Amino acid sequence: MTGFSNTASLDCVSLKGGRFRMGSKRSCQKDDGEEPVRSISVSGFGMTTGTITNAQYQRFIDDTGYVTTAEGFGWSFMFDPTEAELERSGSWWRKTEGACWRAPTGPGSDVTDKETHPVVHVSWHDALAYADWAGGRLATEAEWEFAARGGLDQKRYPWGDASPVDSFRCNIWRGKFPRENTAADGYAGTCPVDAFKPNRFGLYNMVGNVWEWTADWFSRDFHILSRSDRDPKGPPFGEGKVLKGGSHLCHKSYCARYRVSARSASAPDMTTGHIGFRVVFDKKDPV
Repeated sequence: MTGFSNTASLDCVSLKGGRFRMGSKRSCQKDDGEEPVRSISVSGFGMTTGTITNAQYQRFIDDTGYVTTAEGFGWSFMFDPTEAELERSGSWWRKTEGACWRAPTGPGSDVTDKETHPVVHVSWHDALAYADWAGGRLATEAEWEFAARGGLDQKRYPWGDASPVDSFRCNIWRGKFPRENTAADGYAGTCPVDAFKPNRFGLYNMVGNVWEWTADWFSRDFHILSRSDRDPKGPPFGEGKVLKGGSHLCHKSYCARYRVSARSASAPDMTTGHIGFRVVFDKKDPV
């Protein structure tokens, strides 16, 4: 399934949709809102096999002259686990002048040799702009989770229940978080979007590598109150957009959100070095 995009070539898979059990019996974190398990139906759609790459985003920029949120602000957030940063800001995230999608670690850096890695330092608005240009959109949380599960019922990961901690099934933090990263899986940061084995639907890195923006506003309990079970969407407004999939910074001791039901949220104008996105397409014609 190819050729949906404006001028970029995107590899996609066609998903028939169907009914599946979404969510989990227990949230990873107290206020994540993964529970309860509920039966959900989604209509068919197409999805890019991987997150959008630096090379693909470059074509969008070249075609439109688009200026990303981080470029407009002049800075983005970088992970900095030093004691000095923790004492200074109270977090492990450092506001880095000049960091943006084309300079992912700040001034002097670039994406040379990372053309096939996911584009990062993109806000929800930046992701939506690309999706619009490509003729697609961002997935709802339900669509994303349906795709990530790959037809497996209530499994923790895209491949089943086997833990990725002692094997190399996805790109997560290896070593002692947050200051020792052994990169035992071959990657200290992001990896190519088609690294590791795909799930049964042919989708790569649905967990690990980078968090992925979705279309929905985040709520702890809207999905419980709304009781919508067919192509559900998030609430009509909110403060943060739902993120799915976890990232290369996830570790079992701190953030074990590299599971298909796990969820987080971020403000739509937030940009960091571990958030990206993929695109979905409505199926208007047989593929």
